[in-house]
Amino acid sequence: MADVPVTVRPLHRGDNYAADLDLNQRAFGPADPGGNEQRLASVRLSVDGGRYFGALSGDDVIGTARFLDMVQCWHGRLVPMAGVAGVKVAPEARGAGTGRALTAALLAEIEARGYPLSALFPATAPLYRSFGYEIAGGRYQVTLPGRSLRALLPPEAGPEGQDTLRRSGPADAAEISAVIERSYSAARASGPVNHDLATSALLLDDEDVYCYLGDDAFVCYGWSAPGEITVYFAVACTAAATRAVWSLIASHASIAGTVHAVAGPADPIGWLTAEPDARLQRTEAWMLRVISAPAAIAARGFPAGLTASVPLTLADPQFPANAGAWLLTVSGGRGRLARSPGEPGAGLRLGPRGLAALYAGTPLAALRMAGLASGGDPGTDAILDATFAATPYMLDHF
Repeated sequence: MADVPVTVRPLHRGDNYAADLDLNQRAFGPADPGGNEQRLASVRLSVDGGRYFGALSGDDVIGTARFLDMVQCWHGRLVPMAGVAGVKVAPEARGAGTGRALTAALLAEIEARGYPLSALFPATAPLYRSFGYEIAGGRYQVTLPGRSLRALLPPEAGPEGQDTLRRSGPADAAEISAVIERSYSAARASGPVNHDLATSALLLDDEDVYCYLGDDAFVCYGWSAPGEITVYFAVACTAAATRAVWSLIASHASIAGTVHAVAGPADPIGWLTAEPDARLQRTEAWMLRVISAPAAIAARGFPAGLTASVPLTLADPQFPANAGAWLLTVSGGRGRLARSPGEPGAGLRLGPRGLAALYAGTPLAALRMAGLASGGDPGTDAILDATFAATPYMLDHF
């Protein structure tokens, strides 16, 4: 195999993209065979969209990688984002740079399509850090006894009420997507994502997951073990809708002794139960890459009452268009990154990893201690901490 040149390119319907199933098991471990049809359907969507890349040695597919067409919420505003997923290389082909070649090809295509951001869940961080990704947020799980949901605390402010939920499925993908995005905006959330409608419909087509939709709420859950329920996704736009979601889960309390829920770190369930027995744990970390600094700043939301004007100097070997002297201005909840007439080196200095971490709300003190930021001054640090303040999370895994 070493004597056969390796080619990295987008795969097509005529290629053996079904090899993804074999590569996936050898790279990431055994998977439920019952999910193979859905996995291949998801791969086909990426193939048809030109977002699925393969490394070929002759006719053999020895590695694959893809990106998903997504949006990611940052302080309540939706930013186009390419979600990198399934980067894998056959064990016998590892150590020859194939993973790097796949990642480089994905990033080149992501930039060409104009995505401001890219995110991923890393199997190994050093590879992605070398391409400018940095840890930005987490995926969290709340665990609590089912009995704790039987009697939610009454509202202290505002009228009582409850949304009405109905069973939903793939045909409701557009309505579900709209509720998800409204909930993120209402919460001024940072980090959570939404899929394109075709992918959303595919994810909803799972007989082991029960989905319910209301005017202002969406929840899907399933039985993860005898006596245990896992809430895979739950969002709500109002207090009434939040109660509807958790009241639905509470209806299983006589059987479900334990409830696990994928949730944000500030999910209201911690303030709805009478006893403080909801335990929050960060189960995974995800990474962010700023592909186009000006576009990422223009698309992001910022605190409405904050005004800032800060000089920055960026370095970015992968995407030189990001490099140089810039002036960051923020006003009225919107940001702008414009070329500065000043000399490069003025103000805060960041590389691509530092910029990704700052964009995600990492405090400047932490960035300086980690060697990801230099220059500037303490006053500027305080302004930037307030400007980018966030506790990013994701509910999805990809």
